[in-house]
Amino acid sequence: MKKAGKDRAQNFMKLLIQAQDKLGELMKEQEFHKIQILLEDCQEAAVALGTFIEQSEGSGFAAVSFLEEYCELAYRLHEEFSGAQTDAGKIYQSMKRKLVKAENSIRNDIPIRKEAVFLPYKASMWDSLESVWRAADADPDCDAYVIPIPYYDRNPDGSFAKMHYEGGLYPKDVPVIDYQDYDLEEHHPDFIFIHNPYDNSNLVTSVEPFFYASNLKKYTDRLVYIPYFVLGEIDPRNKSAVDNIAHFIIVPGVWYADTVIVQSENMRQAYIDVLTEYAGEKTRPDWEKRILGLGSPKLDKAVNAKVSEEEIPEDWKPLLYRPDGTKKKVVFYNTSLTALLNESDRYLGKMQDVFQTFRSFQNEVTLLWRPHPLIQATISSMRPKLWEGYQKLMRQYRKEGWGIYDDSAELDRAIALSDAYYGDTSSVVQLCRAKGMPVMIQSVLAYQNLK
Repeated sequence: MKKAGKDRAQNFMKLLIQAQDKLGELMKEQEFHKIQILLEDCQEAAVALGTFIEQSEGSGFAAVSFLEEYCELAYRLHEEFSGAQTDAGKIYQSMKRKLVKAENSIRNDIPIRKEAVFLPYKASMWDSLESVWRAADADPDCDAYVIPIPYYDRNPDGSFAKMHYEGGLYPKDVPVIDYQDYDLEEHHPDFIFIHNPYDNSNLVTSVEPFFYASNLKKYTDRLVYIPYFVLGEIDPRNKSAVDNIAHFIIVPGVWYADTVIVQSENMRQAYIDVLTEYAGEKTRPDWEKRILGLGSPKLDKAVNAKVSEEEIPEDWKPLLYRPDGTKKKVVFYNTSLTALLNESDRYLGKMQDVFQTFRSFQNEVTLLWRPHPLIQATISSMRPKLWEGYQKLMRQYRKEGWGIYDDSAELDRAIALSDAYYGDTSSVVQLCRAKGMPVMIQSVLAYQNLK
């Protein structure tokens, strides 16, 4: 039983004991009519409490048996006051003893279970929560639920456009619950874990507003935010470097969370300093308690990433393996939103040049292109004309079929298959480095100068 449920049962028990004491007072005063009414109320309360405990702990639980016996005695006492009342005092004392036994059973025999809810929105970002969920799921005293939530693209004016729900894209061993089938108010889980910190402040997408951090805080004892990204490590004493990541830190998810788990102690210090500067020096002790540098689950996933033959799509295999069965070198090509938005048409030219180069080496090296998961929602909303050029390039790449196009939720599979990283500065860089892969950052400016 959850702590909140056990507290509810114990409080209910205290009220029932108080009613029993009141019953004793009425018996001394021989208020027979009031006694009969109160006995009926006590029976109803005991039945309700027993049903509540049975639904949580199952049939045959000791406290339930004591409450059932209490109800039988209450009925006998009710009958006594309809007759000679010869055994009323003895029955009353037996009732008190049953309540004491039931109270002791509730206090000592009901174990407290924790309930943890994980609310990812994009399946491709599930790796930011997965290792924490697996630990919670393995805990015999914890009920852990994965509940993917819907999100919306935004129109240029900020209004909601198409809704997305990716509940069917999670790994097969991750049991998913439909968000419409779980009542947060009724369950009031001990923990809620989120990886989306933006609430209404993201110009490109938005999760369903009910799931904003500002609202979720009402439905849990502890709201935990774990970033969906991994930043390049910085020295927290480097003010310029810290200022450059401040926009990742001053977000609603950090502000409303009871606990924020970041990738390192250095990053923890950066968060604390940024938030203290923003909210005032008096708030530093609070941020020091709330921000924990325990590491990123994304790094855990990347370091341990492996892939079996069954997990490799059939149409990828001819691109990954030579006719003699030996595996080609695979380069993970990552294109980001920021670079594409900043460089626009020049960036498309750079991509075209990259494709031409890798096409000429396709017998030795396979390019695995993995675009940012929000690229369509972002570019089509913010730069419709740029989206047309990007789409044309993407379709040509896929049609030619000499390289892999990966827009799946399986980031860890792409990392496991790859031997090197090439592309934009991104949180994926940190994951590939953690895996021990060589990393090269592409430069659109260098490409432009060469032209």
